[in-house]
Amino acid sequence: MTVAALVVLAYVIGSLSPSVLLGKAARGIDIREHGSGNAGATNAFRVLGTPLGVAVLLLDVAKGFAPVMIARVLVDPDWTVLVALAAIAGHNYSIFLRGRGGKGVATGAGVLLAMMPISAVILVALFGVVLLSTSYVSAASVIAALGLPVLAMVAGQPTPYLLFSLAASGIVVWAHRGNVRRLLRGTESKSGLSWSRVSTFLVRREWGGGVQLSGRMVILSPTCTRMPTMGVRREPTEDIRPA
Repeated sequence: MTVAALVVLAYVIGSLSPSVLLGKAARGIDIREHGSGNAGATNAFRVLGTPLGVAVLLLDVAKGFAPVMIARVLVDPDWTVLVALAAIAGHNYSIFLRGRGGKGVATGAGVLLAMMPISAVILVALFGVVLLSTSYVSAASVIAALGLPVLAMVAGQPTPYLLFSLAASGIVVWAHRGNVRRLLRGTESKSGLSWSRVSTFLVRREWGGGVQLSGRMVILSPTCTRMPTMGVRREPTEDIRPA
């Protein structure tokens, strides 16, 4: 298979939209008409719910991972950068969605997992830290994208990979230009995820509930060794979920 054929294949695979397909199949809706109107994983979580959101996320990652792995087997590694960019471009500018699509983050993660797995793991961790610190998916996406060429340079990646890193970073940042404007104006929507919510969830998992003392709900620390004995009754805590 020629490089050109692999590039076309990667673009077509990238153009497939799991969020649109699953939205219509499972909910009978076009996700582009709900939430942010974006056909990416973030809007899928918001509109379709967590189970379908996870499915969309994994499929978007696979759209980037599979074409690049095929290219690495069939052609010179330096040419895989074209296949990688084609997969991201297909996701962002889908031929099946009249040039619309997602913002390249999940598909880009799949591409990186196939090309530069260590960098991919570092950037996913960076994404998670920024997301939980700010509750902004867009801020986490932009910062992770900007970190890609830096990691490529630090790791001494070959020139084709460095050029890919610059291009992919630019594509993702450009796709988030509206989010950046809203971040600067303070009008960007938050995800509801934060360190405090995660820690609360972990405590609830550890204790299976809270303790009500004198009418106030108290979440016990896992290090607590003694329970109060007067005026205490166990009740389940509020169900705390991301907004």
